[in-house]
Amino acid sequence: MAGTFYDESQADLDPEREKPITMESLSMLTMLGNGHGWYYYLQDRLRFPFTAICIDKRSISPLHVKDEVEAIGLSGEEECEHEMFVTIRWEKEGLAVPLSQLNRSRDRRADEASD
Repeated sequence: MAGTFYDESQADLDPEREKPITMESLSMLTMLGNGHGWYYYLQDRLRFPFTAICIDKRSISPLHVKDEVEAIGLSGEEECEHEMFVTIRWEKEGLAVPLSQLNRSRDRRADEASD
């Protein structure tokens, strides 16, 4: 599912808790001013690291559409006050980019195993 960031392969997780996180729900809760609540919600549910593809060019980010990156963690709470950011591997240090700019890539190994 596009815009989903949880790891479906972790069968021991509670299915109710692991409902897909969509970009629409992320945007809605952030706009409603629930930034801190949403931050802790994502902190409990996102599974890192994951590979993602940039789906939108943003002026606040160096990423271009179709760039592939590895998200290694949720950025600090202070960066996520108005919008959710994840830290990606970038040069010698990590870089915070908007989560809404990314779409989780399908795991190629899972695709190969299903063939």
